[in-house]
Amino acid sequence: MLGILSRSGAMRLRLLLGLLALLGLALPARAQITAVASPSGPVQAGPYAVVDATSGETLLERNAGAFWHPASLTKMMTIYIVFEELKAGRLTLASPMALSEVARAKPPSKLGLGPGQAITVEQGLQSLVARSANDVASGFAELISGSEAAFAQRMTETAARIGMNGTQFHNASGLPDQGQLTTARDMAMLAMALVKQFPEYYGYFHTQEFMLGKTRVGPGIKFLELYSPYAEGMKTGFVCASGFNIVGTALRDGRRLIAVAFGFRRADLRDEFIVRLLDEAYALKTGGNRPRIWQIRNGQGGPAVVLGQGECGTIRYDMPGDAVWLGTYGDWKTARHAYDVGQADIARLGFTRLGKEWILPVVSNKVTKQAAIIADLEPATAQALCADYQARKLFCQVKKPEEIVPPFGLFWR
Repeated sequence: MLGILSRSGAMRLRLLLGLLALLGLALPARAQITAVASPSGPVQAGPYAVVDATSGETLLERNAGAFWHPASLTKMMTIYIVFEELKAGRLTLASPMALSEVARAKPPSKLGLGPGQAITVEQGLQSLVARSANDVASGFAELISGSEAAFAQRMTETAARIGMNGTQFHNASGLPDQGQLTTARDMAMLAMALVKQFPEYYGYFHTQEFMLGKTRVGPGIKFLELYSPYAEGMKTGFVCASGFNIVGTALRDGRRLIAVAFGFRRADLRDEFIVRLLDEAYALKTGGNRPRIWQIRNGQGGPAVVLGQGECGTIRYDMPGDAVWLGTYGDWKTARHAYDVGQADIARLGFTRLGKEWILPVVSNKVTKQAAIIADLEPATAQALCADYQARKLFCQVKKPEEIVPPFGLFWR
């Protein structure tokens, strides 16, 4: 499989992957979602892997061969193929790129270009990373292969050529498609290929923002800030079925690692987990004795559904830690001020790990108020803050995650 597959070979690959996916679906897909540790409590997560980018040694992994929906991680393969075209001289960074009506009609995230408006290939690459632009992904597909269907075939063939034998693509963006499948193993393989084969273009994955005319496009992935100065870049993705996914690379003490994590119910929990995962991997002393990523077998069940249609897009408390309720107010600004004061009080009490903002709209008799909540606190922090407030005769209640369920009537006051 060192060259591009023949059409019949590509068809056989699709049939094989379809069969493997069906077999995976017959297995307990929910088993691919299990708890990982966090400072405030267990977090539900899908498969993950951390790999040495040079040797391919798999430092940490769980269910790395389980099928999963890649969501916008798909755009990493779209970018790989654009890099191939640049390296071959068939495109340049200055090449113009206009989007068809079909491409412009893709749902967000998107650049939202008007009819006849063109961008350069370089701006297209930047928009795939900083905006995860679905319209631009479709535009690249049409520019390179004539249609998105033909481009998706090339994507799957390219995946097989670089060793991603559990991956198939049906579109260039990662928009929902039941047949669009990958594994954490395979995404690590793709990241390795991008790093090794395109060092002159790899830096585009660090794009946080760029100017398109007078418009600032961004921001990029939060991981770059959270793991600074070590984080180099890569890509995030989300659809309801997949949950929040990420591939991130870091360079620390002269060693580059690749981390892949799937299936989180919140983006911040995903980003915090990949930082802890990389810290753990960098601390390991393995002697190079662990399996290489390509030695992990694909087809370990899945794909699971992280957020079903009934809960995706709804207000949910998906955090593991306790919440502190500081009162319910008539407007968002007042509730946010109460939250800010509470965070300052946590710091005053000597706690270094603060909570997260959760200003919750609550409704009673057609009246909407805003509950001021500091979320995802460690139990000791939550208890200490409320003890301090109650000693000053101020309102404060600790709520456990299992108490915080729609329609949130307990927060009316």
